[in-house]
Amino acid sequence: MWLWALLPICLAVFGTVGIWVVFGIAVSNETVNITDRFPYISECGTYNPQSCIFAQICNVCAVLALWVVVIRFQQVRDYGQNSKVNIASIVLGFISCVGISIIGNFQQSVVMGIHLLGAFLAFFVGLAYFWLQVWLCYKAHPFKDRHWVGPLRATFCSICTVLVITTILHNTGYKSGAAICEWALVMSFFVLFGLFGSEFRHIDFHQLTVQKQRLKTQSTNGVVRMSDVS
Repeated sequence: MWLWALLPICLAVFGTVGIWVVFGIAVSNETVNITDRFPYISECGTYNPQSCIFAQICNVCAVLALWVVVIRFQQVRDYGQNSKVNIASIVLGFISCVGISIIGNFQQSVVMGIHLLGAFLAFFVGLAYFWLQVWLCYKAHPFKDRHWVGPLRATFCSICTVLVITTILHNTGYKSGAAICEWALVMSFFVLFGLFGSEFRHIDFHQLTVQKQRLKTQSTNGVVRMSDVS
């Protein structure tokens, strides 16, 4: 079942290529002017026709990311780490995925407040999710690639933390610097998602089952019994 490793990799590749395509369209139709200053990702995706593409990219990424979050939660739980940290990670992952969808569907030129809320959920809550994954990376046993995935994940989480702080500081006066930091932040997030590929390739089997309950009547010695059958 090593094919599960392709899921986070496809997310990272699709998201990276997608937002750079949006950037290319925005530059080509001159809805952004890179000679004036480097644009934010949201600025590139706020005008038609690229706004439609940007929204769809965010929606697809949100669904794929949610899928990754659920599988990672189940994998860690199967490793014996059915802890509060693992439960907290899936909650934060869900919230971050909702933020990704909000970013794409509420453009900053239309509803700035909700767009910023989506950015907060996607980046800040998402960063908290990945820091929890650093902790779980060392606590979940067994994990064959811990010796290189753990340090690499911690490194990119540290880079993302610095970029988030730098983006906020630069946003007060250095718009181009803040925009560059934002692009670097998103690229780092895609790398963090892609790293799950190393862990997912060790999944032997994965399925989602739904237990159905039905009533069955049995008559024994004139007594009717009700039994549950899964």
